[in-house]
Amino acid sequence: MEIHPECVPCLLKRCLFEARAVDEDKEREVVEEVLTMLDELFEEGAVSAEVATEVHKRVYDILGTSDPYLKMKEKSNENAEYLLKKSEDMLKNGSFRDFVLLSIVGNVLDFGYRDDIISADYLLEEFDNLMDEGLGYDDTDEIENLLEKAENVIFFTDNAGEIVFDTLLLKKIKGYDVHLTVVVKGEPILTDATIEDALKYDIDKIADELKTTGGYAVGVDFDKLSQEVKTKLEDADLIIAKGMANWESFSETDHSPIAFLTRTKCEPVSKTMGAPYDKNVAKLFK
Repeated sequence: MEIHPECVPCLLKRCLFEARAVDEDKEREVVEEVLTMLDELFEEGAVSAEVATEVHKRVYDILGTSDPYLKMKEKSNENAEYLLKKSEDMLKNGSFRDFVLLSIVGNVLDFGYRDDIISADYLLEEFDNLMDEGLGYDDTDEIENLLEKAENVIFFTDNAGEIVFDTLLLKKIKGYDVHLTVVVKGEPILTDATIEDALKYDIDKIADELKTTGGYAVGVDFDKLSQEVKTKLEDADLIIAKGMANWESFSETDHSPIAFLTRTKCEPVSKTMGAPYDKNVAKLFK
């Protein structure tokens, strides 16, 4: 996805959130550096995820941390764990659509871009409402049809917390007798799940293979993917990608068929995806 004007204040706001979470004394330095970088990087044709990667990397360096969201991610996982038993009970006789919806609901655990989502407790407060809302865009029948015929599926995760709910969807996917590869972030970036989160929730035991994106990147930096993961992408009968940043990255490629499962939390993503804003979305691109 090309960077939009709306991305600029959003990115700046998130970097300010990071500064306040780690070291308020460095707020001004962070803002000055981000503005300088955006003055150079904000140009026609620039990919939003690539710009965000460069900017956040510099902010992390200024703040002297490799993971400003660590405590928030831990709390997100804890809250998702708390809701997991309730979720399992809800999905006892659930359809594929129900498992997808639960997985998407966890995608709200993304901090710093909106004033009302600043704590992992947001999921506890809004869980029932988000589940009751259902899917605002629903291609789950088509996605399930592909799963029924597929041999190889590759699944790109998104946020911590969210990955706890993903475990139920991943088990459901394995029920279609597919070879399932799960890919998590290679290094901590924003609120995204890493290999540590995946191992904590036994995703290495649920999936046939557990891989990483190979490095630091918002979304996916395809140059950093191992050749093995690149080959699996090419050979996949279905790619499933969680979250907006993965849309921002994959929308610049020809990979298909690909199912995006996300909460459309910003208007540039909803517009470029062709899906309603601030809704639970399961959209398939062939």
